[in-house]
Amino acid sequence: MPVVVLLDRLLLLLMLLVIAGILTMAMVLQLAFGEIPCPLCLLQRVAMLGCCLGITQQLHAEESQRGAGIGLVFALLLLVISARQTLLDIVPRPGHAYVGQAIFGLHMPVWSVAIAVALLLGFAVRFALFGGPRDAALNRRSALNRYARALELYVVLIAAINFVAVVLQCGLGECHTSGYRLL
Repeated sequence: MPVVVLLDRLLLLLMLLVIAGILTMAMVLQLAFGEIPCPLCLLQRVAMLGCCLGITQQLHAEESQRGAGIGLVFALLLLVISARQTLLDIVPRPGHAYVGQAIFGLHMPVWSVAIAVALLLGFAVRFALFGGPRDAALNRRSALNRYARALELYVVLIAAINFVAVVLQCGLGECHTSGYRLL
């Protein structure tokens, strides 16, 4: 595998690893510390999972940048949703207290704005450094492919846990952030 392709795949893996870590931390805050995700927080998680889907598809693409395009669309969606929530929280509505604790002085919607900008920057740097499609996907027997597969399975597990937690929290109706207890 050429060095350029290897660096491209390593950058994609790093992006996937960071998003998986963020989603894991969100689940830890929810399940271990009782941080109840609001509907916009849940939409932000969906956007991050969409970025993971795009990156995963791009890791195994040979001649297309479709996966990167999917990741970019979901990164933009994440930016829109998180910016909206951040703006709503700057001037909270009467009777709607802020949900969640600050991490390193910032609340999750503000972190999501930073994450979305970092993802967009990551995709831009990737395109600037490595250009368009190439005829080289991950070798099925390589260690890099095994790491990618393991990380992809982990992201699927996180998505499944998120889905179960949302169904337990919301049922089949609208999600609420008050009066909720998992199990």
